[in-house]
Amino acid sequence: MTGQNTDSIVFTALFTSWQETVTSLLDAADLSERLEKETQVLIKPNLVEPQQPPITTPVELIGALVNYIHASHPDQKIIIGEGSGSNTKSTWQIFEILGYNPLAANKNVSLIDLNEAPLVHLVNSKCRRWPEMRLPEIVFESFLISVPVLKAHSLAGITLTMKNMMGLAPPAHYQQGGHWKKASFHHKIQEAVFDLNRYRAPDFTLLDATIGMQEAHLWGPTCDPPPNRLAAGYDPVAVDSYGCDLLGIKWESVGHLALAHKILGRAAPLTIREI
Repeated sequence: MTGQNTDSIVFTALFTSWQETVTSLLDAADLSERLEKETQVLIKPNLVEPQQPPITTPVELIGALVNYIHASHPDQKIIIGEGSGSNTKSTWQIFEILGYNPLAANKNVSLIDLNEAPLVHLVNSKCRRWPEMRLPEIVFESFLISVPVLKAHSLAGITLTMKNMMGLAPPAHYQQGGHWKKASFHHKIQEAVFDLNRYRAPDFTLLDATIGMQEAHLWGPTCDPPPNRLAAGYDPVAVDSYGCDLLGIKWESVGHLALAHKILGRAAPLTIREI
């Protein structure tokens, strides 16, 4: 974090259309300027299962984000990457089911299954749950944009941008016999999510809070009334804290946020800029 600048702000706007709202929000956050020196952008949606939004990230939102980047940086290399945790479908199948294949073809972007990507071995003695990790090399070579959806989670409390990073974890190392491809994260899940973000947190987040899942990430009621907005920011802790506000959850009750506060970002006090 860099103090009193855009890094500490959560930008938010009421939804009117994907392209209009994304453009106004990302202009306010100066994302185009931030991307000037970047050679590669990796966009990480939440495609945990082959289910339609609001359980997963709308392909229309990703399309609007790609349009925004290409408008100011037409030669920017853009990759959409996910490592699904589904025990019934591969990431490639989920890309196909949710419309990401035609998006990639029409907008000249690449798709990658992070579950299969080449890995790097990392060590951090400060991490108690994951003192070492193996993560995709590409996420350290790219400007990483996380595009989660607003959802509560039965184990983690919330699943927003920090927990969206679980898509980076390769099943070869983090399934450990469970049916779900990231099953080892269920053990001490709060510490597991926090440590993962110590190794690689998103550089920028674009949060879909148009509808929201009020009680769980794969089932149950949607938010009533729906927030009908998008939010964005460079501080993943601040964005997740704002998402807690939208869900009516105290951020202090979410273990990975409490652990990350003042270490990976700032959960409070929030600086909100309405666009």
